[in-house]
Amino acid sequence: MPTPLRILVADDHAIVRQGLKLLIDSQQDMKVVAEAADGQAALERAAAVKPDIVVMDLSMPGMNGLTATRTLKERQPKVTIVALTRHEDETYLEELLRAGASAYILKQSAPADFLQAIRAVAAGGIYLDPAMTSRVAGGLLAGKPHVQTDTSAKLTERETEVLRLVAVGHSNVEIAARLGIAVKTVEVHKTNAMKKLGLTGRVDVIRYGVLQGWLYDT
Repeated sequence: MPTPLRILVADDHAIVRQGLKLLIDSQQDMKVVAEAADGQAALERAAAVKPDIVVMDLSMPGMNGLTATRTLKERQPKVTIVALTRHEDETYLEELLRAGASAYILKQSAPADFLQAIRAVAAGGIYLDPAMTSRVAGGLLAGKPHVQTDTSAKLTERETEVLRLVAVGHSNVEIAARLGIAVKTVEVHKTNAMKKLGLTGRVDVIRYGVLQGWLYDT
């Protein structure tokens, strides 16, 4: 049996932490190894226990979840962060994605969605709460009207393949290994695809992936 995912839960409400711990520990493939009540404590606990995944509340006293996420990714680049929040606002979502979070899940969501988010990021993917996908896609269309909904004809098959893997969270090295091509070749395809679509960064690529339905088809 594989080793369970080691998870740190950071939330300023003890009752929420307890609920998440009970839910996570009820799964055979994951286990809570540490808890924290604020961002600074999350950084300290993460340094001590080296978790695989940190479930990070956005609104915490002192150092908030966004600052903690940014700092944690700088200190421990390999740690995966699942942002857990009540905020249904794409601004928070974009800032957390830029900071390095791999999942954005709402506290209002079903426990099954939360567990799916953890498993998705553990497998190297990205997960956005289903309630947010229409907002994210809408933001792409509103912010970049020159980007068409159906742009598949503009991209080559390989460019589409590379961009899809980027959108769901894979690194250039992982994509190269998966497709059996050089890392430089991946970079060329990625650059060309983003240029054709007018995408300028990670958030844009993820938004485009949402629009194409790639994030839930990995």
